[in-house]
Amino acid sequence: MARYTDSVYRKSRALGFSILETGKELTKRPFKPGQHGNKRSKKLSDYGVQLQEKQKVKFMYGLTEKQFRKTFDEAGKMKGVLGENLLKLLESRLDNIVYRLGFSSTRRGSRQLVNHGHIAVNGKKVDIPSYSCKPGDVISLKNAEKDMVVVRASLEALAKRADFVSFDEAKKTGTYLRYPERSELNAEINESLIVEFYNRS
Repeated sequence: MARYTDSVYRKSRALGFSILETGKELTKRPFKPGQHGNKRSKKLSDYGVQLQEKQKVKFMYGLTEKQFRKTFDEAGKMKGVLGENLLKLLESRLDNIVYRLGFSSTRRGSRQLVNHGHIAVNGKKVDIPSYSCKPGDVISLKNAEKDMVVVRASLEALAKRADFVSFDEAKKTGTYLRYPERSELNAEINESLIVEFYNRS
């Protein structure tokens, strides 16, 4: 299945969930898109609720179905709580770390920076958005890209960084300090529903 590239605002309204994690998509029209979007929706079945939760997280991190399932399977091989491990792996993706550092204001923009070869990990260019970062990894812009207008604007607009990353303003480099705690991630996500969804199949 191809990656979703249409309107994020429309998808956020359909799911009733802010994919951008800013809430902006739901501010003006907090109802489903379409002619009858502001009317009462049908109650979802248990399966429907589980599917919707999986879709929320999949679209938020910008993964295809195949990528998401692969990440879920990897999380199942780790020690600890499966749902939390899934979120930790998703947060450890290079495109997400680039987003968390503030090099781009959206994950979609961060993925583009990585794809176009503007990002280095520990001094080496990495152009694979799904690259799994490890605590201690140093993420930076390649020298020629340090003055990119779009990156500079994003860094200036960033209000607060996650506590599991650090940033050197002078060098324009960031460090993935540690895996995030569950309390530091989106509280609107119920990862146990995603586990239940995949356990049905």
